[in-house]
Amino acid sequence: MAIEKVKAYFKIYEMESQVIEFAVSSATVELAAAALACAPERIAKSLTFYGEESAILIVTAGDAKVDNQKFKEHFNMKAKMLKAEDVEPLIGHAIGGVCPFGVNANVHIYLDISLKRFDVVYPAAGSANSAIALDLKSLEVHSKALGWVDVCKNW
Repeated sequence: MAIEKVKAYFKIYEMESQVIEFAVSSATVELAAAALACAPERIAKSLTFYGEESAILIVTAGDAKVDNQKFKEHFNMKAKMLKAEDVEPLIGHAIGGVCPFGVNANVHIYLDISLKRFDVVYPAAGSANSAIALDLKSLEVHSKALGWVDVCKNW
């Protein structure tokens, strides 16, 4: 189970107790915001795309939408989201629990600047009923992001 991979990762840093498991689903931005009683934009959603050599995972604010032109300018390719059946095999987490922790080794992770409005954000933690509260520096470190990108709009 992917949440166990995420907990094992955070255990190394004595942070596994910070993983929150809900009795309700947190599989969408709206459901996660309701479970956490926070604004939807504070949910750090993970969007997955096909890359040239590997999958790309971009963590964005809950209210942000990928801007196809910005994506193309940054990655030199058209934004093509992973098909549902490819998400778990390529990323290592099932839809609803996709997060930037405990992913497959060849996934390229980026953080979108739409997150920089917040001191703390809430990404999923490997299951459709989990999350973890992280400040941006911790998100940067623990996601092992390759960097910050500006590929979103409408936030």
